[in-house]
Amino acid sequence: MREDFLAIHEIRKSFGAGDSKVEVLKGIDLDIAQGEFCVLLGPSGSGKSTLLNIIGGIDRPDSGEIIVNGERMADMKEKKLTQYRRKHLGYIFQMYNLIPNLTVRENIEVGAYLGDNPLSVDELLGTLGLYEHQKKLPNQLSGGQQQRCAIGRAIVKNPDILLCDEPTGALDYNTSKEILKLIETVNQKYGNTVIMVTHNDAIKDMADRVVKLRDGMIRKNIINETKTPADALEW
Repeated sequence: MREDFLAIHEIRKSFGAGDSKVEVLKGIDLDIAQGEFCVLLGPSGSGKSTLLNIIGGIDRPDSGEIIVNGERMADMKEKKLTQYRRKHLGYIFQMYNLIPNLTVRENIEVGAYLGDNPLSVDELLGTLGLYEHQKKLPNQLSGGQQQRCAIGRAIVKNPDILLCDEPTGALDYNTSKEILKLIETVNQKYGNTVIMVTHNDAIKDMADRVVKLRDGMIRKNIINETKTPADALEW
């Protein structure tokens, strides 16, 4: 593992101005290794989703820097930043954002076009448990199947970093565990670095690294010596 794969230094971010200015991130320092599964844990308003958006190039920090595989994000012009997002990042949100008039296979293939070294769509459909559903449209799928499809679209381009924002937030207990097991499998099988935002405390037990945020600051940064497999998690 390369300890310097994702280096986050003194990241600060505020919203608003004057009396209504709110400092959301107050000097975040964090290093994440290549292939690491990192969970960002904290209550609403702790800054975890803002941090995820800054890592993803969706938002810019007020100050500080992020270095990905030796490249400073601050040095990237808009075109380079778009390219960085396309080639190196995969996003999994609570909302699936699938294209409604495309089949499962076609939705995943959209992601494949964005990568230089995409994974096999057929193999991925098998890993996702969607092979027999590949010709269905999103509205013919359950919530869990739609989230699997969204995961497939995110990882088919073989991104260096997979960013997950509450990926099980809209799912029931059993489906949530299935999705977590799938993300665990993806991390182990393909070696993508996974950064997951959650407020579910139980999920921390399956991660390599647990970062607890509160009031825009890192309160704990723990390496998990003994991980719990996703299917053994309980909450």
